[in-house]
Amino acid sequence: MALLPSFLRNHKKDTRTVGRSYQSIFFILFTLATLAGIEARLAFLQIFEGHDFHQRAEANRIRMIPKHPERGNIFDRNGKLLASTRYPRSVYLWPMAHTKPSWSVVGPRLAKILDISQEEMEKKLQEAGPNSSSLIRIARDLNEAQVTALKEYESELPGVEINTEAVRYYPQGSALAHVLGYTRELNADQLKQRKSEGYRLGDVIGQMGVEKAYESMLRGEWGGQQVEVDGAGRPIRVLGEKEAKAGKDLHLTIDLVLQTAADKALGNRRGAIVALDPNNGAVLAMVSHPSFDPNIFSKQKLSQKDWESVQGKDHPLVNRALSAFPPASTFKIVTTTAGLESGKFSPDTILQTYGSLNIGGVNFGEWNHAGFGPLGFPRAIAMSSDTFFYQVGRKVGGPTLIEWTRKYGFGQKTGIEFVNEESKGLVPDETWKQKVWKMPWTIGDTINMSIGQGALQVSPLQSAMMFSVPANGGYRVKPHLLKDNEQAKSWRESLNMKATTISVLRDGLRKVVSEGTGKRLDVPSIPPASGKSGTAEAGIGRPNHTWFGAYAPSNKPEIVVVAFGENSGDHGGTVCGPMVLQVLEAYFQHYHSGQYAKPQQQESEVKANGD
Repeated sequence: MALLPSFLRNHKKDTRTVGRSYQSIFFILFTLATLAGIEARLAFLQIFEGHDFHQRAEANRIRMIPKHPERGNIFDRNGKLLASTRYPRSVYLWPMAHTKPSWSVVGPRLAKILDISQEEMEKKLQEAGPNSSSLIRIARDLNEAQVTALKEYESELPGVEINTEAVRYYPQGSALAHVLGYTRELNADQLKQRKSEGYRLGDVIGQMGVEKAYESMLRGEWGGQQVEVDGAGRPIRVLGEKEAKAGKDLHLTIDLVLQTAADKALGNRRGAIVALDPNNGAVLAMVSHPSFDPNIFSKQKLSQKDWESVQGKDHPLVNRALSAFPPASTFKIVTTTAGLESGKFSPDTILQTYGSLNIGGVNFGEWNHAGFGPLGFPRAIAMSSDTFFYQVGRKVGGPTLIEWTRKYGFGQKTGIEFVNEESKGLVPDETWKQKVWKMPWTIGDTINMSIGQGALQVSPLQSAMMFSVPANGGYRVKPHLLKDNEQAKSWRESLNMKATTISVLRDGLRKVVSEGTGKRLDVPSIPPASGKSGTAEAGIGRPNHTWFGAYAPSNKPEIVVVAFGENSGDHGGTVCGPMVLQVLEAYFQHYHSGQYAKPQQQESEVKANGD
């Protein structure tokens, strides 16, 4: 030690610093604060977010394999199947599939097999969210080649599942397209609007017709299996199962025999045919052409040909039975009613008819350019004299004619279930003309309306309601498609018309068929029928619209049929009369078999005159 330098032996400075001053206190406090923070965080995670983490853990361990509900079947009034379910195979993925490393192999392989883009698949998976515990359908309606390819590459496609699902099927194809409508997957906006009602990504929903009107009844309730899975996502055991609840079956008022006959009668023409029970408003047939095949909307992806079939220039998705057009001379039913009910004319009134009438400085012509001599109401209806009804309209006046037009149900929706698809038509009046044309109502407007021209617009369904009034003795019926056991009186409302008015209308409409513009229906294959034709101007350079409405038997009507030809040209009696006859023949040959002669194979050679 003596060898140590003296400056080291004499160095007594204390180099210890730990524990001096407040350092130990600070260290203790810091440690306690850190421990308290950790405990607080643990408490927060366990108490406040524990439920959420528990759900996430369960979502990783327990998954729900959903089972779509089977949509309710739809039947006609006699129990014939109109809409059903088929069971194609579909491809499903878990929502987190596209975030896994294997997606770089799975995605391209699926895109090639299914002929859909990776972006499309990823969009669906992202919309569901990574924490969703339900399988997401990315393709449906697999063909055999696709199923074979998926099984062949099964080892390269972890998490890909093939399941069957319920898909809508319409065995009658286009014949009932506008009645039944179609179903389709919800789009983003629909999903957002209806999520609170239990709809989820991939659900289908009624988009039109009965499918849309009765969605809540047809839809059913989801079911599924709750399955425990291992770390690789493979099912270990089923924890529970909830059976999917099928939707309610519906029975419609539609008669498939008449619907098929109406579809055939309309052929390739643009237009519509409506058949009603005039006593309660039950819709027996409703056809609109051009039509479309609703089965195409059950496909995962529509082809170009599919799109062209529903997006053509003739607008096949438009239900022409519920669209509005000028009613032409069929409207003379309303003009007759207004004239007789106003008290300004009697059932025995006789008016001279002319080749034309000058009213307010304007010449209004007769359709035959010559007139028919003196006529009463029944013969004027039978010959469809324009100059007769000009005189009635002029004397009755616009307000009274408009009042009765509205009483018949024109200018308002009929009450049929297709609220968003139906046009209310148009009953022009002083207020409307001032608003649209900035002009007052004139006598010329009343004259035009008296024969169903001018701005007046009605739908074929509304026209069928009009024909039902004289057929049932003066009641306005409410058209409906859901069959039930309610009595007829709950579906109709009295217009409080005089018995003599009904008698004149029935007499005139019968004479249309027996001696007027509707002779094509004066055949032994149906009972005595009553009706009225109409030919409406459609604008300069465009072919006329044509109409024919009828009911039978004349003494105790069971059915009303109205046919409409859009820009068909010619006359109502020649174009639409034969269509109505075909539907009436189908009805009476089916429901009164053997009572009437068989329909002729060739159309009658009798040439109807006028409109």
